[in-house]
Amino acid sequence: MSLIEAIILGIVQGLTEFLPVSSSGHLELGKALLGDTSIPQESMMFTVVVHFATALATLVVFRAEVARIAMGLFKRKNNDEFQFSLKILISMIPAAAVGVLFANEIEVLFDRQIVLVGVMLWVTGILLIIADKAKNTTTGVSLRHSIIIGVAQAIAILPGISRSGATISTSVILGIDRSKAASFSFLMVVPLILGKIVKDLMDGGLQISTDQVSILWAGFLAAFITGLFACQWMIKLVRKAQLRYFSYYCFIVGTIAIGYQQF
Repeated sequence: MSLIEAIILGIVQGLTEFLPVSSSGHLELGKALLGDTSIPQESMMFTVVVHFATALATLVVFRAEVARIAMGLFKRKNNDEFQFSLKILISMIPAAAVGVLFANEIEVLFDRQIVLVGVMLWVTGILLIIADKAKNTTTGVSLRHSIIIGVAQAIAILPGISRSGATISTSVILGIDRSKAASFSFLMVVPLILGKIVKDLMDGGLQISTDQVSILWAGFLAAFITGLFACQWMIKLVRKAQLRYFSYYCFIVGTIAIGYQQF
């Protein structure tokens, strides 16, 4: 992978992590189109790094909320901030369990499985259409909601299933306020990504060769900068109930992906 390719894929990650079109799916499509020949472990490494970049972008955009939650936790009281943090932790459990139990199987999914990506993009598109028709409310996220949304996030580990699309759509279908759904969706993935990186560091899974450093940095910076803008844009789009337009995009790209692999 060259520096230019790393920047392109970083921009793709920065945009698609927050837009409901599957960042992991687009990364796999981008790698295929750019002729990336990385082995699965290196491919997964790049994916983890650019996901960390967008997680950091999320913390920057929601820095006020994160600071408020942190201060609430230090007070050691059963306040709103503590309850919100508890819901975030609960939402992590399904995806964390899948990631630990099926780590090897998941790694294989990130080895240019283009047909899988295409089919899952169609699934994402259908989910977005259903969510776009849901009525807006002022309901917040409950503990029960956090479990269901967490399951949606676990399913979204599949490349082609949009994580933000799956979690926001599930939230809206459950009757949760669109703005609250977007905030919860973006914040719930941050500890999951950080936990994944810590686990890989402890297991020795994040071994970076010298020639990878500049490529990973290029991808990281491109994903971080692009993610800052995409996150704020997506929040506005969710409030305006414009998810169906992304469903059309998912159908088109999904069809192209399947056709590309077959022909």
